Amino acid sequence: MVLDSRVTEQRNPRTADIDLASPEEIVDLMNAEDRGVPLAVASQRDRIAEMIAIVERAFRAGGRLFYAGAGTSGRLGVLDASECPPTFGVDFDMVQGMIAGGEQAMFRAQEGAEDSPERGARDVDARDVGPRDVLVGIAASGTTPYVRGALARARELGATTGIVACSPPPESTLAVADVAIVTITGPEVVTGSTRLKAGTATKMVLNMITTGAMIRIGKTYGNLMVDLKATNAKLVDRSQRIVMEVTGASRDDARAIIDAAGGSVKTAIVMYSLGVDREQAERAISEAGGVVRRVLPGAPPPVTPPPVA
Repeated sequence: MVLDSRVTEQRNPRTADIDLASPEEIVDLMNAEDRGVPLAVASQRDRIAEMIAIVERAFRAGGRLFYAGAGTSGRLGVLDASECPPTFGVDFDMVQGMIAGGEQAMFRAQEGAEDSPERGARDVDARDVGPRDVLVGIAASGTTPYVRGALARARELGATTGIVACSPPPESTLAVADVAIVTITGPEVVTGSTRLKAGTATKMVLNMITTGAMIRIGKTYGNLMVDLKATNAKLVDRSQRIVMEVTGASRDDARAIIDAAGGSVKTAIVMYSLGVDREQAERAISEAGGVVRRVLPGAPPPVTPPPVA
């Protein structure tokens, strides 16, 4: 194989004989390789924190977060974006994922779609990206033309930009990224299969960016998910259990106060705790920048460890 300077395209000497391995040996080999992923992510601590702060500022100013990627990278961006509304109760357009080849590329590879920087630029234009927004390109190899085109166009439109990669990006990409998060996860178990270690590292970084920014704008109370959208039976139950845990209310009272709060767990907690109506609770939360901890004195009740069997 011709040598490639991209780390994600290099051969891994530790798995050269994996085609002869037993199922148990394959598990051991892959698990051993995966152990280095958290360390690679930890090496980018300051840059990830910087991106969290940037996205927080964008959200508070009414801006949005966009991900742009191709293949596995694009799918991970779409996945992270799609989980934000039910988890944090935000609108679907607040975090958006763009994938080379469009929606169909989520389920079936669109060969060649990632090779066009023009497509990346067009997708940015289609979403009216502007100065209040943030666009994070995702490219395991650091070289995807679609991502570079999206970053360049977003930068032209005044958006803040970032790149998440698992191999050092070329200067042409770094030139259009305000923040570069580069988790060097090394050669893959199967050469070039970046859905493996690179995909795991990317998922971890995206988790941190969105979760961190959402926490900063008040989407949790302690570590409780107080802005979730109760869109199914499991989340309805979780909503009621959160109110019960924080306030000491009964199940029936929790259900009633959530209904009175228009389905908002955060508002219900403040209403019940302070003995105020919905309008007063919403005003207090707004004045506190959405952060419940600034409205209610003290922290949520301490975590009770499960009983020992």
